Order: sequence, then structure tokens, then C-alpha cells
Amino acid sequence: MRPLSILFIFLLLPAAEIWLMIKVGGVIGAGWTVLLLALTAVVGVALVRSQGLTAIRRIQDMLGRGELPAREVLEGVCLLIAGALLLVPGFITDALGVFLLVPMLRRGLVGGLLRRGVIHVAGPSSTSPPRAEKRPRVLEGESRRLDR
Repeated sequence: MRPLSILFIFLLLPAAEIWLMIKVGGVIGAGWTVLLLALTAVVGVALVRSQGLTAIRRIQDMLGRGELPAREVLEGVCLLIAGALLLVPGFITDALGVFLLVPMLRRGLVGGLLRRGVIHVAGPSSTSPPRAEKRPRVLEGESRRLDR
């Protein structure tokens, strides 16, 4: 991570959030501002939960079919980030969290990251030999008891 990114995340973003909360509070009042921030957190977490459960089901289905669920796992990570952003008080982080909650926007972001090579997905290589499955060795036959 570049130093400018760290500066933005830890200094400029909180300052912008506080400035925006003061401005919104001046227009609609402090009580309504706090209520609005709490409401976005509660509604956002409920949406993240439902979409997260759907993502987990899709991942399990793909794994059951023997497919690599790379895109679905990345979307799940986006949902985790969205939940964290919605829990942090502030309108900018809420807007970013809502952006990640919209399925079309989230899929576009994940697809763009995969296309640009920002995130690399490692899977079974076509050049590597297939691995033999370890199965228990079964010998069929008949037996007789000889001590009778």
C-alpha cells in the first residue's frame, strides 16, 4: 500500500466524514443525523447478511460441482468490506458500502479487478498432470473358516 493511500484512509477520510456530518447536522439537525447514520448501519447489516448467505450457498453449490468459485469468493469479500463500511459511522463510507451491496456494481468491480490482473486467481494448471484420487483398495473374494 502506498503512503498516500494510508494518508487518505487514516487522515483525510475521517476528516471528510466529520465535515460532512457537521454539514448534514446543520441542515437536518444533530438528532436526525445520528438516527440516519444508525439506520444505515442497521439496514446495511441486514442486507449484507442476506446477500452473504446467498453468496455462501452459491459457493457451496459450485464446490459441490467441482468448480472453482473464485468470482463468488471475491464477491463475498466485497460483501464483508461493505458490512464494515456500513458499520463505520459516516456518509462517505455508507455510500461506498451501498455501492458494494448493489449486485451489478459489485460484479462489475470484481470482473474489472480480475480482467486487469489486480487480483490473480490460482487454479489447477492445464500443464500439471492430473492427481490420482486416493481410493480405498478393495479386494473381493470368498472366505471359509478352517477350524471346524
